[in-house]
Amino acid sequence: MILYDNLWNVMKERGILQYALIRTYHIRPAQITRLKRNESVSTHTIDMFCRILDCEVGDIIQYVKNEKPGGTRCAAGNCCGASF
Repeated sequence: MILYDNLWNVMKERGILQYALIRTYHIRPAQITRLKRNESVSTHTIDMFCRILDCEVGDIIQYVKNEKPGGTRCAAGNCCGASF
């Protein structure tokens, strides 16, 4: 699972508000909502955030292995109905 939790910390450090993302950088509110929900976004969106925040991808994105309910790890990514 990809998490964007660090994005909000980097934005705070840089003094960039969500309002500025929308008004100044023309980021759509729907993209911000997707990031808040840790939903998938395009690499273009990630690239825009890295340029705006002057940071690396790893500064705003974190990978965490998925776990099945009950705490066991997924096998081959199929615990969430995904087929890889």
